[in-house]
Amino acid sequence: MPDPSAPTLEQLHAVAGAHGVGTDFWGFYGELTPVSGQTLTAILTALGVDVSSAEACEQAVRDRADHPWRQMVPPTVVMREGTPTSFPVHVPDGDPVDVTIVDEWGQSWPAYLGQQWTDPRVVDGVRLGRATFWAPTELPLGWHTIRATSPGRQAEATLVVVPHRVTTADSLAARTPRGRTWGLMAQLYSVRSRRSWGVGDIEDLADLTAIAGEAGADWVLVNPLHAAEPVPPLEDSPYLPATRRFFNPIYIRVESIPEASYLSTAARARVEQLAELASADNGDPTAIRRDPAYAAKLEALHLVYAVPRSPGRERRFAGFKDAEGKGLRDFALWCALRERYPADDPVWSSLAPGSDEASVLAQGVADRVDFFCWLQWVLDEQLEEAQSTAMKSGMTVGVVHDLAVGVHPCGADAWALRDALIQGASVGAPPDMYNQQGQNWSQPPWHPGRLADLGYAPFRDMLRTILRHAGGIRVDHVLGLFRLWWVPEGMSAAQGAYVYYDHDALVGILCLEAQRAGAVVIGEDLGTFEPWVRDFLASRGLLGTSILWFEYEDGAPMPPEHYRTACLASVNTHDLPPTAGYLAGAHVDLRAELGLLSRPVEVEREADRVEQERILSMCRERNLLAPEGEATEVAKVESLYRLLAAAPSLMQGVALVDAVGETRVQNQPGTDEEYPNWRIPLADNDGRAVFVEDLAEHPRVKSLFKAVHESLG
Repeated sequence: MPDPSAPTLEQLHAVAGAHGVGTDFWGFYGELTPVSGQTLTAILTALGVDVSSAEACEQAVRDRADHPWRQMVPPTVVMREGTPTSFPVHVPDGDPVDVTIVDEWGQSWPAYLGQQWTDPRVVDGVRLGRATFWAPTELPLGWHTIRATSPGRQAEATLVVVPHRVTTADSLAARTPRGRTWGLMAQLYSVRSRRSWGVGDIEDLADLTAIAGEAGADWVLVNPLHAAEPVPPLEDSPYLPATRRFFNPIYIRVESIPEASYLSTAARARVEQLAELASADNGDPTAIRRDPAYAAKLEALHLVYAVPRSPGRERRFAGFKDAEGKGLRDFALWCALRERYPADDPVWSSLAPGSDEASVLAQGVADRVDFFCWLQWVLDEQLEEAQSTAMKSGMTVGVVHDLAVGVHPCGADAWALRDALIQGASVGAPPDMYNQQGQNWSQPPWHPGRLADLGYAPFRDMLRTILRHAGGIRVDHVLGLFRLWWVPEGMSAAQGAYVYYDHDALVGILCLEAQRAGAVVIGEDLGTFEPWVRDFLASRGLLGTSILWFEYEDGAPMPPEHYRTACLASVNTHDLPPTAGYLAGAHVDLRAELGLLSRPVEVEREADRVEQERILSMCRERNLLAPEGEATEVAKVESLYRLLAAAPSLMQGVALVDAVGETRVQNQPGTDEEYPNWRIPLADNDGRAVFVEDLAEHPRVKSLFKAVHESLG
């Protein structure tokens, strides 16, 4: 018999609606799919909402309605520059209240009492009144504080003034002769020089920007450089980092650290030995071996760290630590403790950042904490130099960093930012073009309410660190600023639901920090979404993403002339094979091999052949490609890029793997150990390793660069 106290689906829907949880979604094939009661129960429970009974559901709806009244001031108010913006203040009915705004430079501004009347409300036995205050429209862009005071009560809240739109892309168009730019897209770990330690590094990035800049490119987009584990074994995926705020020391070029010049004879000999051992893997075209490379680099970095720094450099290091503050200290402490305690040690659940226990442990590992802070300082210096090299090479943007969707569930952010992240659910994607069974990325999502309670500080600080030495930022799955697909623990990826976020706040803060940094913002807006989302992003000055194979109009491939101007257009993406491999059907073969298809492989191959032919026919119609059967694979690749050049898109991306003729998939969504994701080194169509030193004179690279540059005019 059914439990009479159990909540009905209608009651669960009411609670879900109050907390921004979607109760249905549009599937990849256009069908409206309801979310099960089991999924809603799991997600609401993860949000901290009691839905264990019908009575609990009714109480949850009442609590949600009362929640704003329990706050004297909303924890965060987001205001667009120059736009009249109001916010409520709650005090016992009849009590006076004084409200001022202190800007981030310490100047006070009056808040103005509005004339709106709202009936008092009894909450928790107290009759509360609501006064509406207005922020002055003259407030400058920035992070400000609302201060409210009444008899026996006071509160502070964050007021962030954001631009209507980030204008960096507008100015970029004006700075380029063609009104359009092109650049390279590369997986940095795979781009090795003969001096690399088995993995591409920041000096390789600087060299890549110089080579591309000389060929006419304006930017280089790299994979996320976020930090992974502090010691081997390392997570291979750059999209599953330990933190999104700080960088991965595996990308340090040891020899470029100034103190490396002052190593003792013995220490220098050891560093040279380690470099030789690690660089032996540079020529291996089969796989990136991160663990031995990082182990060697860590030992060398310890030796360099031990070299005394000059007074000037010591002061700069101290200034860096002061500027990064608690966020850096927490991350470095996690790194130091992670050396002692494995990820699954129960100590992590009880060891909260800032706790007495954590403070005691920190004292015992103070030198290790300083070492991990030093690594981030070294990375900061080398990233600054890479961006400087890019701009000196003639680029207008330089290095474009990639921001992952989330973090590893056992990483530094999951530990240090636990109050802002969800337990009991992970981020993923419903069934789509990449994986017809859905995806579970295992990343804990932001808690929408707690993020607002923290004044969005974790989000802001992350952006500031990434943008400090960047000409641009690509936001992976930018739709996650609007909604994220939550997969409850223990359920399949297809059994999730969308949870909605305050997109006006998140996008506004992104615009503010990018505007301050002078960085272009690209949103990866692929997948299933409502049409208005792209319009909203464009209205805020964010560029979208268009992939040649996915752009359709009225059931046919979209002519590139119809692409959006405000976007980064490219032939492919890292979730597809390089173009040479795609033309050969490598993506279908791989998904069939891994059991990721929902249709027979013969059906998929034929559908893929038809889709490819429709695009290639467009190339032939424009005399960009010889008749069928006469064109080489190289000619087909170049014709696709010449076709793409007809698009008005402000940024047009050239995949480095396409330039050298690579065929292998970098990443197959929905897989883990089934395929060597994120471990494929840069190699040519014959399977030979390609080095950075080879690129400038590589015949295929030169030919494609010339084709793109000429086609863009």
